[in-house]
Amino acid sequence: MDRLGPVRGRAEVDTRAGLDGPNPMAAVGTRAAEPTVSCSSALQDVETVDPSRGGGERAPAPAGSLRRGSSPSSRLPGIAIRALVSQGCRPIGNAYTVTRAEGNVVHELGGRPPLQRLQELVATLPREDRELVGRGLHVGRVIDEYKTEPERGDFLIRGVSGVDPQTGALAVGDRIEVGETIQFHVRDAATADEDLRTLLEREAVPAAGALLFTCSGRGSRLFSVPDHDASVVSEKLGGFPLAGFNCAGEIRPVGGKNFLHGFTASIALFVDA
Repeated sequence: MDRLGPVRGRAEVDTRAGLDGPNPMAAVGTRAAEPTVSCSSALQDVETVDPSRGGGERAPAPAGSLRRGSSPSSRLPGIAIRALVSQGCRPIGNAYTVTRAEGNVVHELGGRPPLQRLQELVATLPREDRELVGRGLHVGRVIDEYKTEPERGDFLIRGVSGVDPQTGALAVGDRIEVGETIQFHVRDAATADEDLRTLLEREAVPAAGALLFTCSGRGSRLFSVPDHDASVVSEKLGGFPLAGFNCAGEIRPVGGKNFLHGFTASIALFVDA
């Protein structure tokens, strides 16, 4: 498995030359690196409100993620931070239980090699989705395993960084444990736009202002117009004061745990405590 090695970035899989040929997915390259770990010590004093856990409940920060310190509300009386993240991906195919894995390498999904699962999936996809798989394949980890039917927002998105055509193993940009659930995902401008708008319509509440942290891999690199994320947030949330910056990694909870993300739009809403 030396050919897989440490995860360095996001995979680009040539579906035209690989998935249908005798040497499946042999052409794999990488682009901008995605974060691969949760945070343990940066931002000691950050405390956020996770909307998936209820409007006013603050997300606990377990070992291996951001730890709870003094609340920002102690500096801004009556104000809490509601954290949102748009990962800009959509699931394809079925979710599978990881039945064999080692570190960041997945050897079996539901008792079969991941590459075999992927080949079967790609054969059923429309041409547009096949092209998206070729541009960059991702997997979503279900963080809250108590979710019986995971949806968008329940997945932690990580890039696929390589495959072994001989064994069918898959290398992912994060540590994968046996027993967890993962599902293949794709990302494009239309999906990222829809995901952000849906998130804001579903989760946003009246706010006094917001901070927006958007990945430098988005913007004009992903969308056909400049300032896409800032424009959508301002439009959907009534034009309140908005500030922020571009990032090479964004922080926000998924399933009650804080993680370092890549290629996301992460939002901190200032709301009544």
